[in-house]
Amino acid sequence: MLRIMKYLSKAEIGQMLIALVAIVGQVWFDLELPDYMSDITTLVETPGSEMRDIWIAGGKMLLVSLGSVACAVVTGFIAARIAASFGQRLRSLEFAKVESFGPAEMSRFSTASLITRSTNDITQIQMFITMGLQMIVKSPIMAVWAIMKIAGDGVEWTLATAVAVVVLLVSIVVLMALVMPKFKAMQRLTDNINLVSRENLTGLRVVRAYNAEDYQEAKFTKANKELTDTQLFTNRAMAVMMPLMNTVMNGLMLAVYWIGASLINAAEAMDKLTVFSNMVVFSSYSVQVIMSFLLMSMVFVLWPRADVSAQRVLEVLDTEPLVTDGHDTAADVARLGRGRTGTVEFRDVSFAYPDSREPILEHVSFTADRGQTVAFIGATGSGKTSLINLVPRFYDVSSGQVLVDGVDVRDWDLAALRDTIGYVPQKSVLFKGTVSSNISYGDDAHAGGDVPSNDTAGIASAERVREAADVAQATEFVDRMDDGFDAAIAQGGSNVSGGQKQRLSIARAVYRDPEILIFDDSFSALDFKTDRAVRDALSEHAKGATKLIVAQRIGTIMNADRIVVLDDGKVVGQGTHRELLDNCDVYRQIAESQLSKTELTA
Repeated sequence: MLRIMKYLSKAEIGQMLIALVAIVGQVWFDLELPDYMSDITTLVETPGSEMRDIWIAGGKMLLVSLGSVACAVVTGFIAARIAASFGQRLRSLEFAKVESFGPAEMSRFSTASLITRSTNDITQIQMFITMGLQMIVKSPIMAVWAIMKIAGDGVEWTLATAVAVVVLLVSIVVLMALVMPKFKAMQRLTDNINLVSRENLTGLRVVRAYNAEDYQEAKFTKANKELTDTQLFTNRAMAVMMPLMNTVMNGLMLAVYWIGASLINAAEAMDKLTVFSNMVVFSSYSVQVIMSFLLMSMVFVLWPRADVSAQRVLEVLDTEPLVTDGHDTAADVARLGRGRTGTVEFRDVSFAYPDSREPILEHVSFTADRGQTVAFIGATGSGKTSLINLVPRFYDVSSGQVLVDGVDVRDWDLAALRDTIGYVPQKSVLFKGTVSSNISYGDDAHAGGDVPSNDTAGIASAERVREAADVAQATEFVDRMDDGFDAAIAQGGSNVSGGQKQRLSIARAVYRDPEILIFDDSFSALDFKTDRAVRDALSEHAKGATKLIVAQRIGTIMNADRIVVLDDGKVVGQGTHRELLDNCDVYRQIAESQLSKTELTA
């Protein structure tokens, strides 16, 4: 918990110092009350005392009480303000860190866990700052100050207070030993229940199609019961705290009064009032001591879960991505690459995933020159997607080099590298917004999808959106939508079909007008006619761009300038369609399984 405090800003630290002063003021006011109470008691018991003196002492007591309330209000306000701003910063830092993660880091933290860490965990930290910091500062100050006040006033009373404190400390230690492991498990179980819920919601169609509602409900019930049982255990254990505190406090008060009664009986007549006054003061201070330890116990209730949450948030913030930013900008690349643009070269590349010992790619070499179309084909699991993911540096090679424009991608500035690439993933992803905002995604000038009629740049951008949609053969279904390019797209593109999502994803890549276009099996949801129309439009519109295409259908890639055949992570053939039919058995088998001999030789 202490390590995460390094993310506090200077302004927040300054506010915490002000809160500390207010807490000290509140403790001072609280500990002054028993003195005034003693004065009033003495005045009441002393014959001949004037009522005016009692009212004056009572007024001072009231002012001290109001001062304590004012300090408490200031402390609470500042603590809430610090907690809110600190929580906001942690969420922003965590989101920014996750944005820098690659697939390797995302596989380490599940999506459900990352959501829990940025919501529930940060809420636990905020609760601790709002309530715990006040208590963790106030309780030791109050305890020490109150003990100093009562020291020497009575050995018997002091001994009774010490026994009460020891009983409280032992009880707190035993309770913490019981609940700490459960608090650590609670956040993991919260992750699990989020995982089960999210899995059920995203796969709802499959669940219904297979009548698996009972199975999913059983999974959720199990996860829910585990979390509930853990929470019940911790709540029941901590529920013992308050009755125990009240018992100890009441027992101490009883002991103080019993000892006081004995001392009064044993005292001489003229000393009885002094003993009685000391007893009133001591009882008040002893309550303050117990209250300070009660506050400490509340800290121990909040601390374990907040500490676990802080560790989980720090795990995310302290994770360094395996893919680190290079230093070469586009201008540097133009100089180092001697003016080459749009070229992609693999030099003896081998690659294994971080959590795997077996390489997925071995000794892959090929070159794609500017304007060429290079296609990749092979059996499922042969490494096609892994290969093209090395170009935009979603992963780094294990050995060898991947060069773009003649420069190793590891030397590129990541933003500059990815600005040169238009990428269409295997699974089309759309974002909540409009058709236009999805096609122009990543373009700051048109990110919102709203184009003012008097904005020349906006109109030009809108024309580019339509042009990209034309290339992807998306205009025909977009124009049928009620609002055309301003039509709403639901989260994940759930209100459009698979083929429509794929065409919008292709349009997004084309919109950027990049040097390199990467299509990861991006034509699989298109019918043959649309597939052909998209490829013809691409060859005309993006004839200057290098195109890397992963495909399963021979018809999609048979006109490529170069086809790279992969088998079990190795290149087993390179060449044109006709060359590979003659000299590559793997390619010939794939081709003959899809097309007739007449179609293959056409």
